[in-house]
Amino acid sequence: MTIATILQGRGDNPIISISPGMAVVEVVALLADKRIGAVPVIEQEQVIGIMSERDMIYGLRKDGAKFLDREVRDVMTAPVITVTSDTSPLEALAMMTRRRIRHLPVVDDGVLIGFVSIGDLVKARMERIEGEAAAMREYIQTA
Repeated sequence: MTIATILQGRGDNPIISISPGMAVVEVVALLADKRIGAVPVIEQEQVIGIMSERDMIYGLRKDGAKFLDREVRDVMTAPVITVTSDTSPLEALAMMTRRRIRHLPVVDDGVLIGFVSIGDLVKARMERIEGEAAAMREYIQTA
């Protein structure tokens, strides 16, 4: 199984992204409205960073309410860590654990093709384990 398999299972949902000139207050509204935890920051069709709930919490703690008026380019997490569509979910999970991150842009040939969360990867891993367990039970019962 690869990240591509996870993305295919989602269907044709558009990737939600933002520009680096966007105000943080707009990103807060976007994350709340879409009920998501992070978005990739795109400039000239390249992923240049990520803006996450964690970035906002740290920024609010440091700068107070004036943080909301800042531009994404000034407060986003960069440089961005990415994976490709042929990365295994287990490899991506290990990377997320080591780096203490919860979201990864999926980039093939310099183009953003998806965005996965740790929840997406754990769900895929659990489905695979459950499938293997069911196959083993069936094999034992028919043997």
